[in-house]
Amino acid sequence: MKRGPPSTGAAVQRREGLAKLTGRERYVDDLPLEDFLWGMTVRSPPPSPRGSITAIRFGRDVDWSQFVVVDHRDLPGPNVVYLIEQDQPVLAAGVVRHVHEPVLLLAHPDRDALRRAVHAVEVVVEPEAPVLDFRLPSRSDEIQYGPDNVLKHLRIEKGDVARALAQAPVVVEGEYETGAQEHVYLETQGMIAALEGEVLVIRGSMQCPYYVLNALKHALARDETRLRVIQTPTGGGFGGKEEFPSHLALHAALLALKAGRAVKMIYDRGEDMAATTKRHPARVRHRTGLTRDGRLLAQDIEVLLDGGAYVTLSPVVLSRGLIHAAGPYFCENVRIDGRAVFTNAVPFGAFRGFGAPQTLFACERHMDVIARTLGMDPALLRRVNLIRDGQSTATGQVINDGSDRVAVLERALDVSGWREKRRAHAAFNAARAPVRRGLGLATFYHGGGFTGGGEVYLKSRLQVAGLPDGRIEVRSANIEMGQGTLTVFTQIAADRLGLAPDAVVIAEADTARVPNSGPTVASRTTMVVGRLVERACDDLRRRLGLSESARGDSVRAALRDWHRAHPDQSLVGEVVYEKPPGINWDDATYRGDAYGAFAWAAYVAEVEVDLRTCAVRVTDFVAVQDIGKVINEILARGQVQGGVVQGIGWALMEECKWQDGAMVNNQLTNYIIPTSDDVPPIRVAFLETPYPHGAQGAKGLGELPIDGPAPAILNAIAEATGADPRTIPLTPERLMTIAEFGMRNAE
Repeated sequence: MKRGPPSTGAAVQRREGLAKLTGRERYVDDLPLEDFLWGMTVRSPPPSPRGSITAIRFGRDVDWSQFVVVDHRDLPGPNVVYLIEQDQPVLAAGVVRHVHEPVLLLAHPDRDALRRAVHAVEVVVEPEAPVLDFRLPSRSDEIQYGPDNVLKHLRIEKGDVARALAQAPVVVEGEYETGAQEHVYLETQGMIAALEGEVLVIRGSMQCPYYVLNALKHALARDETRLRVIQTPTGGGFGGKEEFPSHLALHAALLALKAGRAVKMIYDRGEDMAATTKRHPARVRHRTGLTRDGRLLAQDIEVLLDGGAYVTLSPVVLSRGLIHAAGPYFCENVRIDGRAVFTNAVPFGAFRGFGAPQTLFACERHMDVIARTLGMDPALLRRVNLIRDGQSTATGQVINDGSDRVAVLERALDVSGWREKRRAHAAFNAARAPVRRGLGLATFYHGGGFTGGGEVYLKSRLQVAGLPDGRIEVRSANIEMGQGTLTVFTQIAADRLGLAPDAVVIAEADTARVPNSGPTVASRTTMVVGRLVERACDDLRRRLGLSESARGDSVRAALRDWHRAHPDQSLVGEVVYEKPPGINWDDATYRGDAYGAFAWAAYVAEVEVDLRTCAVRVTDFVAVQDIGKVINEILARGQVQGGVVQGIGWALMEECKWQDGAMVNNQLTNYIIPTSDDVPPIRVAFLETPYPHGAQGAKGLGELPIDGPAPAILNAIAEATGADPRTIPLTPERLMTIAEFGMRNAE
């Protein structure tokens, strides 16, 4: 029986699933190497988060002639990791700004001998006054960045907030804090560097091959003809492998260049957790004016992020956080003022959600505080204020996507049994049992793709090549890290040309072979890059002289015929990103269309709280979202469920403990993440309103599911206990200390 092409939205078998399931997948540490060296990093020690390096002492019990030693003087180019700001050194030269800053690199064939050698190097730091609390203003002797230690300041204004607040019948204020979060990807950071002739080849675990390439070009003073970056199968990223892999790639490259041999650097879990970036801690203040029946009149919001000791990606994390801070609601008067500030902490960086989880936590927790103040059902408050088509966001972007945000809310309420369960819980809690139950709601949104003119600036390119055997090859720099890129690109290309999935090849993300289609970040892979896949398929069809309706066997036959007629030539369809019509953004005023499309969601969490121990258990979770067209429902459900689990961890247990700006619980024995026992049933539903400029009508999904769980869970805890929690993670110890809560509630 002849197999036909898959229909749009049909499940396609996960391309890399069997290799991962059977253990055949080769991650960077699994790649075979001969005659190579192990590389490791010597870092600045605690307890000196800031100071001058006064000495480096090499232990006398080590034969240092057997080791390759690299310091900042071995850099061929500028001693800087190329990113937004050129402020972070590849290796510390004279001063350190945080504990665990890289100072020296060592390499040796024996890994155990190398570990001993790293411990035999003493970096002596003369301490200076550090900044360790981002919430406090810096003293004059603590200023290390600009005039005031502010890494980035942004402001969004709409209407007249001062006047609206002055005239508002009700004003509600609140302050909310979110902690850092560790990525806990399955595979730690890892890189291999080797010279192949005159070309330096980097292979490793990463999200953004061209970020790594640009960093290598800059610091090593080599052009693209002498550099090649190849993404190896990557065991998770969540943003943690966006900017940080550039550091490790540079370190491995410096050792390989000096040694003249291949060098492998693989972090163990302790070093990975201690030295790499985390989610930015945040403090968000709200002052909200309302009518007595709950309509928003004014939102005055102040956002403060801890950026750590270097800029990294803090400006764009702040940007996305501010744009989402007012929530998915219509309000005529909005002011959002935000700063990312310098501290002598290990730098914070990209993490799933990219600033929006912090500000949406504050917004959605504040909505429940407002509802309690007004004596109003939290669901009704949201229903009254959810943005409708024709209304505008805080940046003035008019929403006209056809999505029914109230329908998303109502579906979540119906699936969760909101009304019935709230009545049942009230009766249960009235019995004064030691266990209390509650439901919590969060409605939220997330913009897909780079903010403002970011996608235009990237000028992403993608190719679809026609192969001599009638198959096609998708050439993209966007990578698979567990989220399903290989499968979704296969499905999009197969559907576009009417081919079976096995007629689609996804090229390895190798900068020597694939064009720069942009980074695998910002919920852009399916929506933005998937659309490029479609357009490149169309361009390939045009180059074959086929009509737009040509599909399946006619495409494969045309490919074979073309290659028989042009045996020494390549056939490639290629496209460059074009912004959708009507999208306009002013980066100077932070006004206009921040994103091509928003995805919308409503989440409901159900909890039980034991008043004797203050232990919280999430017993049920409902996640409803409109993400445009759902291309692969199995993968989409997995993204939602994974985001909810990650959100449960951030809300309740994942607490980074700090000392001198460094994480001290940098082990999985004392940094607690959810286990299967902590995960409730996660019931997922989709509403579909296709987005005309996304692949098959899809919007972005990857980050949306991390935005809603934390506020929904804390709102449920507040409902269950009568407490007013405003900080996460809400550990049992923290819940126990909240005012008007404690053991007396169990009486």
